[in-house]
Amino acid sequence: MKSFYAEGFQRLETKVARILNNFKNEGILIGPGSRNVVKVIDIDGEKFNFKSFKQHNVVNRHVYKYYRKSKAKRSFEYAQMLLQKGFHTPEPVAYIENFDLWGLTSSYYISRQLEESPTLMEVIVNHNFPDRENVIREYADLMFRLHNHGFEFRDNAPGNFIIKKENNASHFYMVDLNRMSFHSEMNLDKRLNNFARLTSDNQVIRVISDEYAKLSDSSPEYCYSKITGAINKMVRKRKMKKILKFYKFLLPKR
Repeated sequence: MKSFYAEGFQRLETKVARILNNFKNEGILIGPGSRNVVKVIDIDGEKFNFKSFKQHNVVNRHVYKYYRKSKAKRSFEYAQMLLQKGFHTPEPVAYIENFDLWGLTSSYYISRQLEESPTLMEVIVNHNFPDRENVIREYADLMFRLHNHGFEFRDNAPGNFIIKKENNASHFYMVDLNRMSFHSEMNLDKRLNNFARLTSDNQVIRVISDEYAKLSDSSPEYCYSKITGAINKMVRKRKMKKILKFYKFLLPKR
């Protein structure tokens, strides 16, 4: 087992090892757990978020041992990077990797658990959410600042932003960080394509387009056109994947 703990959290190493040895029976499951398993676990009165990543196929197990960082390690390092640049994410605690002779067998990312707060998804679906338009504009401002740093949060889905109100402003805590890309600079089209996974709610897209246009000194209509185009392309891609999966299911087994 390979483990790395953030400064101040080495004290948890023995207790975390015990928890992982009995992970199936520990903590409170968050979500369905059908792919990655996320649990909230109490250690000495402190709540921590444990994320166990889905087991890889035999090829990827080898890749993640010798050629590429595991999702757990990337999550940990990207969280530290975001915090250093002044962005918000739950405090990273540790990552743990287990290997056999062939490759990676399991990996875990541990962070502090945030107290219950709404996500951007709740803002989007609830048209009566308090101060809804301003929250959406603050989200657009966050994305603009990320893009200015060359950070492309590729899993830019509304459930991956936890909102905490502090000093009359919305602070967005990003989670599911393992899918990020980094660029020396990002042109406007690449920035706007980054909204492809967000929503098909036209009102929300209009607000984001208006705010991003102000920040980037561009046209709201151009921003709207590029964002909706990216979203429509993503929708078509998802539909095609479902169709291919359906036909694969119908094919006779050999």
